[in-house]
Amino acid sequence: MEKGNRQVVVSALQFACSDDVPTNLATAERLVRAAHAKGANIILIQELFEGYYFCQAQRDDFFQRAKPYNDHPTIKRMQELAKELGVVLPVSFFEEANNAHYNSVAIIDADGTDLGLYRKSHIPDGPGYQEKFYFNPGDTGFKWYPEAARAMALQGAEILFYPTAIGSEPQDEGLDSREHWQRVMQGHAGANVVPLVASNRIGKEIIETEHGKSQITFYGNSFIAGPTGEIVAAANDKDEAVLIAQFDLDKIKSKRSCWGVFRDRRPDLYKVLLTSDGSKTSS
Repeated sequence: MEKGNRQVVVSALQFACSDDVPTNLATAERLVRAAHAKGANIILIQELFEGYYFCQAQRDDFFQRAKPYNDHPTIKRMQELAKELGVVLPVSFFEEANNAHYNSVAIIDADGTDLGLYRKSHIPDGPGYQEKFYFNPGDTGFKWYPEAARAMALQGAEILFYPTAIGSEPQDEGLDSREHWQRVMQGHAGANVVPLVASNRIGKEIIETEHGKSQITFYGNSFIAGPTGEIVAAANDKDEAVLIAQFDLDKIKSKRSCWGVFRDRRPDLYKVLLTSDGSKTSS
């Protein structure tokens, strides 16, 4: 995005992962280049794209997949790519930090500079998605990609990005969360009057667990939503995709001001949100 030009083109990538890091990095680079060729300035790659979504199982050996943030080979490669193409790349990776481990995102600027780290704050735990076994709760606060969309918008975020790994539920083949997953994020966009980019993987992944084989079919459906929550670009549940959408951030800023959703906020009335059980807090 040129200086003084508030037009931005965003992209969401979608692909099936193998469990081979070089193969996945080659796929990610190929699609990043395709997005750049379509004019993208900021390109979102899916969550933990270096390999299979290993959180289906609780296995000690999977901790070997984690690497330190400093001198991380995937981040270095993506820095080179970002600098070559002049694009911004959020890079999701499994981070080792001494005795702690995080589900992290490094933000690579268009000149290849590493702008810093976000560590996922809210860690899920359920059949097939046992992230608490591997990841400590993030300690970086809300910087770029949190679940707390309103907190980010209050701090000046103008686009929300969600790198994702979600699909079927191993314990219940009849449970399909796709529409719920999508509608919640559309609501984040509309409630905050900001565009939103969601990147998810596709394909079937089978992991050997302590109880036998576990299988998730990732449902893709990556999408880009506009500032009223409308879907402006969407992928299906089976195919690789490079989604593209352009937004005028100045026009969206004016719309956000006109709607008054931040002008009319009453934070003094929201203290109940600081509790776990909805009880009243003291003034």
